Amino acid sequence: MKQILGYALTRYPNYVTFSLAVSLDTPMSETLPRRTALLLFAAVIVGWGTTWPVTKALVAHVPPLWTTTIRSGLATIVLLGLLLALGQLIVPRRGDMPVVLNIALLHMVAFAALVAIGIQFIPAGRSVVLGYTTPLWVAPGAWLFLGERLTPWRAAGIAIGIGGLALMFNPLAFDWGDANALLGNGLILLGAFCWAVSILHIRAHTWISTPFQLVFWEALLATGILLVLALLFEGLPAVAWSPQLALLFFVGALGGVALPYWAMTTVNRSLPAVTTSLGVLATPVLGTICSAIALAEPITPTLLAAMALILGGIAVGTIEQARPSFTQP
Repeated sequence: MKQILGYALTRYPNYVTFSLAVSLDTPMSETLPRRTALLLFAAVIVGWGTTWPVTKALVAHVPPLWTTTIRSGLATIVLLGLLLALGQLIVPRRGDMPVVLNIALLHMVAFAALVAIGIQFIPAGRSVVLGYTTPLWVAPGAWLFLGERLTPWRAAGIAIGIGGLALMFNPLAFDWGDANALLGNGLILLGAFCWAVSILHIRAHTWISTPFQLVFWEALLATGILLVLALLFEGLPAVAWSPQLALLFFVGALGGVALPYWAMTTVNRSLPAVTTSLGVLATPVLGTICSAIALAEPITPTLLAAMALILGGIAVGTIEQARPSFTQP
C-alpha cells in the first residue's frame, strides 16, 4: 500500500492544485486555451489511470462495497464544494431525473461496485483493459437502440476489439478452472456492459441542466445506495485505519472521481471531440503501467497484444466520428 500511495502522491499534488485553480477561475460557459485544456486533460488521464491500482490497494484493506461507498462519499463532498464555489449547485429538473438515476445506478453504483469486487481476484492491469472494453459495446448498442449507422469503420473496430478479448480469454492461456479468475473477469465485463448501457441513455437524453450541475446529486444518490448495499452484504467493517489508508481514499475520490467529472465538462468544450475520445485510450495504458510499477504486476505479451487490439479497435471505430462524453471511464 505504501508503494501505491507514494506513486500516486508524487503525481497528484500539482494536478490537484492546477485543477482547483482553473475550476475557481473559469465560468462554466467559457472554454480554456488549448494548452491549458491539454494539461487539464492530462491530469484527468493520470487520475483515471492511477485509480485502478489505488482501488486494488484499497480492497486489500477494506471490503469492496465499503471501499466504493467511502470513496463515493468523499467525492460527493468535494463535488458539493466545487459546485458551491462555481455557483452551479441546482435542484435537478424533472426532465433530468431519468439521467440522474441512470448514471447513479448503472455507472456510480453498478460499474464501480462490480469493479471493486472483481479487482480482488484479478490483476489491476487486466481489470483496466477489461473495463475499457465499454466503447466496443456502445457502438452496436447505438446501432440497435439509437438508430446510429454502423459504418464499416465502426464494424471493423468492433471486430478488432473482440479479437483482443478473444486473445485475453484464449483457452490455451486462460485458466478456466480458476473460479476466482472467472468471477473477477466476469464482474469487470459486466461492469463494462452496465457503463455502456448508461452511455447509450446519456446519448439519447435531452439535457436541461448541464452534466456537471447534476453530478453532485448522482454521487449523493449513489453513495446512499452503496451504503445500504454495504451494510446488507458486508455489515459494519473492521478497518485498521491509518493515515496512509485515509490518504489513499482521498486520492481515489479526488483524482479518480470528483475532479475528472468537472474537468471533462470543461475539456470537452475546449478540445476537439476526436482528441478527447482518442486521448482517453491512454488511460488503460497508464493504468497497466502504474499497476506494474506499484503492485509489481507482470505485463505479459498476451496482455500487451490484447490491449493493443482492444484499444486499436476502439480507435478505429472512433476516429471516423468522435463524440464528446461526460462520463467517467
